[in-house]
Amino acid sequence: MKAIVQPTKKYYRILFYETHHVNATGIVDLVDTPKGIRPSHFRMRRGSGSGYKNLPTRDLVIHLRRAKVSLCSPDGHFEAFLRDLQVPFTYITLCRFCMMEDRIMELSSSDAISYGKDELICISCARKELRRELAHMGRLGRHALSHLDELLTKYRSVDRVLATIEPGELSFDHTLYDRLEAHPVVQTSRLEELPLPRSFVDLAEVEFLMPVQQIAVEAGLLYGKDLLVVAATASGKTFIGEMAGFKNFLEKRGRMIFLVPLVALAYQKYDRFSRRYGRIADVSIITGSSRIQVKDNRRPANRDRASSIIIATYEGIDHLLRCGVQLHDIGTVVIDEVQMLEDKDRGHRLDGLIARLKFSSPKAQFLYLSATIGLPKLLAKKLSCELVRYDDRPVTLERYLIFLERQQKIPTEKTLVQNEYNLVSTKGFHNQTIIFTNSRARCHIISDKLGEGVAPYHAGLTQEERRTVEEMFEKGLLKAVVTTAALAAGVDFPASQVIFDSLGMGIEWLTVQEFHQMSGRAGRPDFHDLGKVVILAEPGGSISRSSRMTEEEVAMGLLKGEMGEVAPVYTLEQSSEIYVAHAVVASGNHAAMMKIADNLVGEPEPVEDILLEKKLISREGPTVRLTPLSRLMAEHFIGVERLMRIIDLVRETKDPLEILAELDCATDEEAALSQRTGKRVSDLKDQKRGKGKKPSAHKRR
Repeated sequence: MKAIVQPTKKYYRILFYETHHVNATGIVDLVDTPKGIRPSHFRMRRGSGSGYKNLPTRDLVIHLRRAKVSLCSPDGHFEAFLRDLQVPFTYITLCRFCMMEDRIMELSSSDAISYGKDELICISCARKELRRELAHMGRLGRHALSHLDELLTKYRSVDRVLATIEPGELSFDHTLYDRLEAHPVVQTSRLEELPLPRSFVDLAEVEFLMPVQQIAVEAGLLYGKDLLVVAATASGKTFIGEMAGFKNFLEKRGRMIFLVPLVALAYQKYDRFSRRYGRIADVSIITGSSRIQVKDNRRPANRDRASSIIIATYEGIDHLLRCGVQLHDIGTVVIDEVQMLEDKDRGHRLDGLIARLKFSSPKAQFLYLSATIGLPKLLAKKLSCELVRYDDRPVTLERYLIFLERQQKIPTEKTLVQNEYNLVSTKGFHNQTIIFTNSRARCHIISDKLGEGVAPYHAGLTQEERRTVEEMFEKGLLKAVVTTAALAAGVDFPASQVIFDSLGMGIEWLTVQEFHQMSGRAGRPDFHDLGKVVILAEPGGSISRSSRMTEEEVAMGLLKGEMGEVAPVYTLEQSSEIYVAHAVVASGNHAAMMKIADNLVGEPEPVEDILLEKKLISREGPTVRLTPLSRLMAEHFIGVERLMRIIDLVRETKDPLEILAELDCATDEEAALSQRTGKRVSDLKDQKRGKGKKPSAHKRR
């Protein structure tokens, strides 16, 4: 039998037990006598249901002499009493919460959890206390609770874990989720040692290659190899495109097209290329036509599509091809942010654009750049190119996770932004912040609440307004910009810190790929010593009524998630749009259209019969002839279902505003219904075909 002595303010409590459960509990007082310290008023109960009974003090002496005695804490009186009885004793650390429930849980330095200032408790009781403290925050998801339990095991402190959800006592030490270390310094080639034109080397402002650039050169970059380059943001991917593009141009192998997903990013590249290389090449920009023609929407720039170097948005170049314009003498095609193939609205268009450019410029060198690609080897195989992968970061990245209620987000962001801006890197720059949120309205709310030195930045601003924000940020005059997740791929601000005010993009949660893309904006080697990503997750927070996941659950999924395969998924609408675009570029030659289709990464639905049925195309032997309406589909990126809807609306009303309202203002419920209906139609088609979809030609190979 074992006996545990627990001193209290009024008496001593003695627990008698065999294993971990208490068999009997005794209470005793100690008094000073001429013969020494002796017991007085000994009471005892057996089990937990019965009351205490007075017993002779000699019974206590008998029990103690038969037991292995341990003291919860040093106590001079009881120790003297035990020595007089010649009873040996030791010291033991127990969980107080377990003892209150008549359980004995001995603690060691390796498994004890600190609670309060100087108390230790067991892990089980620590978890219970943690959940009790979190009750005011509402419903926490299973993944979030698991994360807090992991922190409890890691930090061995209830108070430290609670600090991750107390913005008033914010400490980065308490909220750190993980740390992605920067790559070690490696020896790379000098630019002047490479087989590059001297005129380019003199203007490039680069002395040594960065690691991923070295790997690309060794993979055949300067000898015309097609490459998929996957490396972190700010690791030097753009310069890989510059080396190949200018080498091919200056050595008379053709012009370069540098494709980006957004207009803002296109102008940044245009300004940079023009400033740096304007003496050896004429640089132009193609961004397509703005829907709203106002003065601020079209910056003065060279827009000659015959220029040596063309910086363009995906849709800008695609529109030219869809209108039948032929781009001659193309030697290099660079597709930046190629992970956009995964975008549900634009992925199929980028897929089709790449396939059409391969057809129209078969001798060109194709370079695909991305910071975030899931299963890159598989994508490289689909794109018929070599993979260049570099997983290390140029700057160490720390990721932080803070659970807090929605009304606490903006005050927390204000603290984080100011604290970050107060830091100056060893390169001499103030640390600045990008705050990502899920709507344009929220951008303005946050920037207004954060006050001076913070500006909104989203697609609803004019070109002039966005350019002003970009210039102020670049000069260090802004502490932070607040932007939407939709602009993540095009935001090129040199920020040291990225804050996620929301984990949504519109009414949908971010994907793992989108999250990694946005996180990668934190930390630039030429500006900062460290990058920080801060997620502000609202327990129980939802982005829409239909969402089953809460924000803190999404946060855990994004931090732990793996990126999936990049594979554009085609609907009937998107497939019909791609079909007519192929027909324009192939001049209606059906064999050429099939050749273009073989270059696709995704697999469109068969739509030719539908287009024939609706008299949008006709077949004359090996030739596909487009009608004016199908040409309109190609030029304006419209699929067959939307075209039919427009035709029906034109019959109903002649008011163009009413037609636009009907087309573009569908409710979330209607959009969701359309998506579900489209899936059911696709499933029925698969059942009708019996085996599902047949693999395309390039996949069969």
